[in-house]
Amino acid sequence: MNDPQPLSALIDGKRLVRNTFFNLFGYGIPLIAAVFTIPIIIRELGTDRFGVLTLAWVLIGYLGLFDMGMGRALTKLVAQKLGSNLTSDIPSLIWTALLVMGIIGIVVAAVAWVVLPWIVGNLLKIPPYLSQEAETAFLLLALFVPIIIVSVGFRGVLDAYQRFDLTNSVRIPLGLFTFIAPLLVMPFSISLVPLLVVLMAGRLVAMLVQLGFCLRTIPALRKKATFNLFTVGYLFKFGGWMTVTNIISPLMMYLDRFFIGTMISVAAVAYYATPGEVITKLLLISGSLMGVLFPAFSSTFENYPNQTITLFSRGIKYIYLVMFPIVMIILSLAGEGLTIWLGTEFACQSTMIMQLMAVAIFFTSLGQVPYSLIQGAGRPDITAKLHFIELPFYLVFLWLMIRAFGIKGAAFAWMIRAMIDSTVLYLVARWLLNLSESSTLAHRIVFPAIIFGILMAAMFIKISLPLKFVFLAIVLCIHLIVGWLLLLSDDEKDAVKKLLSSVCSRQS
Repeated sequence: MNDPQPLSALIDGKRLVRNTFFNLFGYGIPLIAAVFTIPIIIRELGTDRFGVLTLAWVLIGYLGLFDMGMGRALTKLVAQKLGSNLTSDIPSLIWTALLVMGIIGIVVAAVAWVVLPWIVGNLLKIPPYLSQEAETAFLLLALFVPIIIVSVGFRGVLDAYQRFDLTNSVRIPLGLFTFIAPLLVMPFSISLVPLLVVLMAGRLVAMLVQLGFCLRTIPALRKKATFNLFTVGYLFKFGGWMTVTNIISPLMMYLDRFFIGTMISVAAVAYYATPGEVITKLLLISGSLMGVLFPAFSSTFENYPNQTITLFSRGIKYIYLVMFPIVMIILSLAGEGLTIWLGTEFACQSTMIMQLMAVAIFFTSLGQVPYSLIQGAGRPDITAKLHFIELPFYLVFLWLMIRAFGIKGAAFAWMIRAMIDSTVLYLVARWLLNLSESSTLAHRIVFPAIIFGILMAAMFIKISLPLKFVFLAIVLCIHLIVGWLLLLSDDEKDAVKKLLSSVCSRQS
């Protein structure tokens, strides 16, 4: 077995930064592929068939969350044992979790095999000529659920070992393949069935590669597999509450598309989901950092609370500094960007959708930091209970908004939910960290209000394109000055100066 990694190695600043960039590339490169391939896919498949394909993409990601929280639990427990130098317990922990996840995958596949045809036939407004094809494609997805779920376990092991280089050497090709596979199939058939066959074959290959990486990282796994019933109970104790979150959180993230498909049409899903597919990819920024911070939170929360507080504060700060200018640019230039990318018709239907989603993702990204800390602290019950309470209110609000305002109402409901959810998670995280209410009223109320006002102004301002660029330049310069003077510490300023100095010296 590899030498145990001390706590200092797990939370080393340079390692955290390096791994964050690994994750950023892992999520970002497929996004670039999506930008160029989605217009071609829409043109070749047609709006209705592409709408069904977007639902299939959602299901591929969502079904992987039916792992009873085992993937997240595995990352937390392995990270804890690495930090405590209890590496001899790791092989039995991993094999036990993988066995349980395989069984769970089979059960979920059986349920999906029964439920998905009913959803296609009774809930989704799919054109008659496409209904049989969609049902067959979704049944095919059900067969591959065990592979999708077990893959989550392998990724959780590699994340715990901070081997994000290996994780992303799988994630990047698989993400690219998700958007390139339709281009490979379409010259021969535009049917969703062969397309899904190719997509699922790619998932199988990715799982086998992940298995190889785990065996290489932890040589002791090659020995006789051992199983521990006590470990099963420990996994379910953590993973049970994670299951509630894993089910409800994606429901609140993606159920709006199924509401639109049942209340309006699958064509409306395409107008809604297409900008959504791009905007939600911005979560790669917070996700890249949280994937790295979650094992660090797990390792430090109990014995090194000051280190946890430092990591938490920096996580909030860095995500805000990066996300604000990106969201401002999207809010100001969404209409022009959609027109260039997908044409005037899509721009007319989807501009406000993209803007509302951008605001939602801004707050969701900030909320990922307290979300990861709460679970890293071993309290997934808190996030589960919060989301369980939140779900019925959101569904009613979503239904009312869609009924009154169509797809724009769905995007507005999603934005409001994201703002409330992130605020509550932040307050809970402060409570867990025993942070005193030292923030002034301006920091707790006025500053967020100003930020929200600027975002709304960028959304609704009606000026010419040159004036939009002037507006953006002014706002982003103020953001840069405020960030430098008020948010960055002296050590962080020195680090930025060294980085800029290094870049300038290389260019000269």
